Amino acid sequence: MAMTVRFIGALRNASGRDKLVVSVKEELTLKRLINKIVEESPELKRTLIDSELEDPRPNALILVNGKEISVLKGLMTMVRDGDEIVLVPVLHGG
Repeated sequence: MAMTVRFIGALRNASGRDKLVVSVKEELTLKRLINKIVEESPELKRTLIDSELEDPRPNALILVNGKEISVLKGLMTMVRDGDEIVLVPVLHGG
């Protein structure tokens, strides 16, 4: 099974690519997929994952097949063969 993960803006810079095709043997949660991706990229982890919450949601809008994950099952959304996950950075200002 394969899923495509697309990186937008600062996340593209942190990952060093605009997309990544991830192959897995079974369906998994979005949370496990993201953890798998950031394990291999420390710069992406620093940019994507909130260090206090250990959660990507404060730093990124996450879409699965065009739907924001808050209307799905959040990080517990199951990702399947052929799914497209898009990570869009959230800008913080002050």
